[in-house]
Amino acid sequence: MRLLDILAVALGGVLAFCLRFGEWPLHPNYSVAVLLAALLTAVVFSRFGMYHSWRGKSRLFQLRMISVSWLSVLLFLIVIAFLTKTSATFSRQWLAIWCVTTWGLLLLFRLALAQILRIMRRQGWNHRRIVIVGAGNLGRDVAGRIQEAPWTGLDIVAFIDDDKQLCGTSISGIEVKCGIPQLLTLIETEAIDEVWLALPFPAEKRIKQILHDLRHSTLTIRFVPDIFGFRLINHSIAEIAGLPILNLTESPMRGINRFIKALEDKTLALTILLLASPIMIWCAIGVKRSSPGPVFYRQIRVSWNGKPFNMLKFRSMPVEAERETGAVWAKPGEARATEFGAFLRRTSLDELPQFINVLKGEMSIVGPRPERPVFVEKFKDEIPLYMQKHLVKAGITGWAQINGWRGDTDLNKRIEYDLYYIEHWSLWFDLKIIILTIAKIFRDKNAY
Repeated sequence: MRLLDILAVALGGVLAFCLRFGEWPLHPNYSVAVLLAALLTAVVFSRFGMYHSWRGKSRLFQLRMISVSWLSVLLFLIVIAFLTKTSATFSRQWLAIWCVTTWGLLLLFRLALAQILRIMRRQGWNHRRIVIVGAGNLGRDVAGRIQEAPWTGLDIVAFIDDDKQLCGTSISGIEVKCGIPQLLTLIETEAIDEVWLALPFPAEKRIKQILHDLRHSTLTIRFVPDIFGFRLINHSIAEIAGLPILNLTESPMRGINRFIKALEDKTLALTILLLASPIMIWCAIGVKRSSPGPVFYRQIRVSWNGKPFNMLKFRSMPVEAERETGAVWAKPGEARATEFGAFLRRTSLDELPQFINVLKGEMSIVGPRPERPVFVEKFKDEIPLYMQKHLVKAGITGWAQINGWRGDTDLNKRIEYDLYYIEHWSLWFDLKIIILTIAKIFRDKNAY
């Protein structure tokens, strides 16, 4: 979507120039203005949340957001032109035509994509399976609105309620199941994507208990506040199918963000593997000569949504190194690594094979570092919000690592930085982390 927005801005500027002057190509100063607008669009639209999931949002909402975002870009351009004293070099008629044509193209591209997604969802594509906790009036209202809006692509699997008189019954064709144990069973067996809490405000303790019970889960949790009779001032609430929704736990890797992240990962991983292939061959020879055994060390780690995968590294220890100790964290001064293996760890060259994991879609280049299942089981109850790091794919490098929280360091601080990354994810944030990683890679004191 970001590329379509940039295309709309550029195409709108070209069309406006042709309509105003009847010439082609653009004059140099107009080309600079269009290029600057395209760059501003990528930044400003992202700040306005234009690349978050718009599943279930009304057309009026989309129209409002597109208009506000584009007008903000124009305002920035006007301010820049005023400060640089270049406003007199541009035709005001061209600016007016550009404003209208680009606005129309942005609407056309967005609404066309939204309509395609709606048609796909009506046909059963791109659906999300949800469970509604609360079968009272609020929960029934939620279910009714979703059922009246099939274009949202939301399928209600069941209600969950504590009222024993409702358990086993059916409301609007949706089965009511009893208690949180059955919710946990549904999550394990029915491929549930989201849990919606439709409980009244007085049920605060109950809501906290449910969130505690779901603390090990990485699915999306939404709270539907019972606020239809209230007027909120200066408060931001998401809207899906006409319902006010508070997003309590949600991965940023939804919709276009997921595509952008995958494109970034695969493009950079393939490029790095091609450029680093001579170094990798040299590393492989060094590993084979340092001790008997395979070149690669395969270790089960946990990534997105808590799924295990085999992470690849150049082997830095003898094959039997963990036979007696079992799974342990690497610590300063340990002597398990071979001499060549210790060099690989110090320079982080042992991590290069993980770009193969990125190409396979098991990891990202940037994200929280993956942990072994035994440690995930250990830390998920000890570290608050530990499992939330799995809302995105595990990464080769991350915000925590470039800030010094690598290896045997404070795990609470590492999770704090991982969650900050998830909350503030953007393509530009990823690129910043990659650049900082390159600068830091050969002087990391916690690499051993």
